[in-house]
Amino acid sequence: MRKGYDYSINAKARETITMRYKRITEAVNRRFWNYVNDAAHSLYVGSYGRGAAINTSDIDILMLLPDAARKRFDAYAQNGQSAILQVVKDSIRETYATSNIRADGQVVKIIFTDGTKFEVVPSFKNRWPARDFTYPDANMGGRWLSTNLKAEQDAMDSKNKETNGSLKNLCKRIRYIRDAYYKSYHLSGIVIDSFVYDAIGRSQWPDGGIELTERQYARMLLSRFSMVSACGRLNATGSRQEVDTRSSLDGLGKVLTCMAK
Repeated sequence: MRKGYDYSINAKARETITMRYKRITEAVNRRFWNYVNDAAHSLYVGSYGRGAAINTSDIDILMLLPDAARKRFDAYAQNGQSAILQVVKDSIRETYATSNIRADGQVVKIIFTDGTKFEVVPSFKNRWPARDFTYPDANMGGRWLSTNLKAEQDAMDSKNKETNGSLKNLCKRIRYIRDAYYKSYHLSGIVIDSFVYDAIGRSQWPDGGIELTERQYARMLLSRFSMVSACGRLNATGSRQEVDTRSSLDGLGKVLTCMAK
């Protein structure tokens, strides 16, 4: 997409995100790994990790825990998944004692007074497939789920390079229009990124990508959208896990139609 919009998160905000990321990482490492380190065992994921975020309202962190912790919580008679979220919450509270922190289903949420929200996903590295992670879901009595968020990031980075930055620029533009004009509609970041990746990924690109206007891109996306909305199926980039589109398709259609005008 021809450049002309800059939705980059400013340097000061990024510095604050990095500082909080390190402090959260250090707090969880201290509790679970028994040593102080503000970089090990953690990874930015979600929109920020995929390089498609335009604001700081939702920063996701995948936090790797030792296998022994999973065995310990697996031995709980009831909902060890809820228990592990509580321990992660308590470890972060030791660093951010006055912040709004709560366990919520699959994540620990930290909401700061400046509006920034972090969501920490406790996880365990799977032996096979080697790049998969298992994380707790405390809903409905508790269970373990699997994800491959690193594969999603790698796929986004590769396709973005192939399209000369158009993939992520377009994902950011859709987020901007959503936030500016269609806030009453739900449209998740994973649906945006997976859909744009899917649509662009079906095209052949010369080295360095090609230059299209926003309207040209939007019309191409609308063509693909009609198929996706008909079947309701969409797979995440890289991991190919099915994405829940049920509450996002109306909003996505509104944004794409606006862009195509």
